[in-house]
Amino acid sequence: MSTTSKASQRIEALLDANSFVEIGALVTARATDFNLKQSETPSDGVVTGYGVIDGNLVYVYSQDASVLNGSVGEMHAKKIVRLYELAIKTGAPVIGLIDSAGLRLQEAADALHAFGEIYLKQTLASGVIPQITAVFGTCGGGLGLFPTMTDFTFMEEKGAKLFVNAPNALEGNAITRCDSSGAAFQAEESGIVDVTGDEDAVLAGIRRLVGFLPSNNQEVAAEDCEDDLNRATPELAGCVGDTAIALSVLADGRDFLEVKAAYAKDMVTGFIRLNGATVGCVANRCEVYDGEGKLAEKMEPVLTVQGCEKAAEFISFCDSFNIPVLSLTNVKGYEATVASEKGIARAAAKLTYAFANATVPKVNLILGKAYGTAYIAMNSKGIGADLTLAWPTAEIGSMDARLAAKIMYDGQGAEVIEAKAAEYAAQQTSAQGAARRGYVDQIVEVADTRKYIIGAFEMLCTKSEERPAKKHGTV
Repeated sequence: MSTTSKASQRIEALLDANSFVEIGALVTARATDFNLKQSETPSDGVVTGYGVIDGNLVYVYSQDASVLNGSVGEMHAKKIVRLYELAIKTGAPVIGLIDSAGLRLQEAADALHAFGEIYLKQTLASGVIPQITAVFGTCGGGLGLFPTMTDFTFMEEKGAKLFVNAPNALEGNAITRCDSSGAAFQAEESGIVDVTGDEDAVLAGIRRLVGFLPSNNQEVAAEDCEDDLNRATPELAGCVGDTAIALSVLADGRDFLEVKAAYAKDMVTGFIRLNGATVGCVANRCEVYDGEGKLAEKMEPVLTVQGCEKAAEFISFCDSFNIPVLSLTNVKGYEATVASEKGIARAAAKLTYAFANATVPKVNLILGKAYGTAYIAMNSKGIGADLTLAWPTAEIGSMDARLAAKIMYDGQGAEVIEAKAAEYAAQQTSAQGAARRGYVDQIVEVADTRKYIIGAFEMLCTKSEERPAKKHGTV
């Protein structure tokens, strides 16, 4: 393998030292039309092979923009397809490093068919092996489907471009007005990109992510735990609003890997380890604190279209790869805007379906409000949570007690409403009331949260659940 090309250098930086073995180094373009015969096409513009990350086998392809701008032709695609076939057979992740002008026009129909072959292999690999994509250069047109058909997408924050239609091709838009191909747009607006950063940060982020994931859908992601399993967590009391911080506190070594952090900030998704085992986390959030501990953003504790879709996609990934799911619930309803109303029912249904359909161990911690069907959608016992924990101050019910009293005792005076609100709160919206009805399994003190959650997942580690026979669901 040539070590002078950027494509090769990225592979060397990504993998453990001296572990990369190249496959198909001598492959070149087969087509000769439109002056292709006169062009040198070493490796046909893509370096493919395998190596290890922290000792774990991975397959990697890295497009070489110095060879025909990294464009995808027939043989270029065949190398990627071959890599996918080996990865599926051996049960190891595929990592794609994208830097390409797109479809190779000189090869026309052959190149177009080649795109389809890659799409097919990505589809067959979905739910079987983890797929990770990093965009370092241009990733446009049909190539824009490559990262969106994989599980996680990283993007270099300054020079990388990801699009189907270029910004200047969008009606009424210009790149100077809205760079819809940039990393910020794709991470914050479209939600395609999980992590952005400079090239070194992207490669380091991929290495970190691989460490959290199983190699395939038959393995379990776990390592030795050096943290105290009984570590007290009293600081969680101040983390009800920003559950990203709460998850960091709960995690072994306080190590929380958040994905899609810039998108739909009202819903937190990411991975932690508990007693060494990887756990996927989904949490409502109504506050965002910056690195200095200052409140940067405040939101209503409600479900949004983007948040529901983000969480549903993440839960589906975890279920496919046997990763247990922990949910932190603090939600009082749905976002109420005209724009939200266009999609909230469908999005909330997808979230509900994702939780209900998942057969991995599922634990729900109610740490704030849990009102109405928004709470039901957030991994409640009603849709199949294996164990539900709640803090003593949690509120669980159809709606806020005072609002319920106003409706039931309308016109009977403030004193009556206050008295009935207190009675309703004690009987219908308290954690104790929910526990008496069997909707909460354990009421745990804030400081004991970590050890109880670890105990819950330890108890559920041998869970096996049969479902009605079907090809797949339709939600």
